[in-house]
Amino acid sequence: MLVTIVTPSFNQARFLEATMRSVLEQDYPQIEYMVVDGGSTDGSVEVIQKYAHRLAWWVSEPDRGQTDAINKGFARARGEVLAWLNSDDTYEPGAVRRAVEALQAHPQAVMVYGEANYIDEAGRVIGRFPAAQTDYRRLRRGYVHIPQQAAFWRAEAWRAVGPLDPTFYFAMDYDLWVRLSMLGALVFVPGQVWANFRLHRDAKTIAADDRCWPEMLRVHRRLGGGGLAPIVLKYYLRRLVAPYIRWKRSRLFER
Repeated sequence: MLVTIVTPSFNQARFLEATMRSVLEQDYPQIEYMVVDGGSTDGSVEVIQKYAHRLAWWVSEPDRGQTDAINKGFARARGEVLAWLNSDDTYEPGAVRRAVEALQAHPQAVMVYGEANYIDEAGRVIGRFPAAQTDYRRLRRGYVHIPQQAAFWRAEAWRAVGPLDPTFYFAMDYDLWVRLSMLGALVFVPGQVWANFRLHRDAKTIAADDRCWPEMLRVHRRLGGGGLAPIVLKYYLRRLVAPYIRWKRSRLFER
């Protein structure tokens, strides 16, 4: 099975090489790798050019942001399996092979996902993403628990529900998971760490987390969800505890 992986990037030169090497050094031979850069000016292009001979395609030009870059890459994809890896995250060795094995073991699954570590700017493990099994019903309730970095899905499912909604800045992955879960099972593979989710001061998860839940509510309302649904109540609870969450995350950078 050919696996297409797309890395969207913009001014992430300090992390980009680690990201690219984590893909290019996988032990699975059938990988089509693309890097879609938004016109970086920080040396990212030089990093990409260093590995250009091992890429299926790359470009560096202004775009409309991360979602647009991902869609641009997948529009060229030839793989039977798709994934994207942001330019500050990394795969663990063997991740792609294990994902393909999981899809082969679960022919009913439209997507599989494994565990993911939280890592800091230096690549040190500082925690574990709370990954867990979910499905359409639980996703609609706000029970997501899918580390995007460790998710791989079938291209035929993408063609049925894609591309990503370009109006989303943060929750385009949640929107995709909901749409994929309408087609079939999302299968979690516990005990296998497939990826590393980098937390740093400039990361969207840190800098713009307050935009995530309102976008998730847009998905909820688009599907006819009401105002008293669990996901709405979770949104208001999240707003209440947001100062504590920001404080807790800030302590990660004091280590």
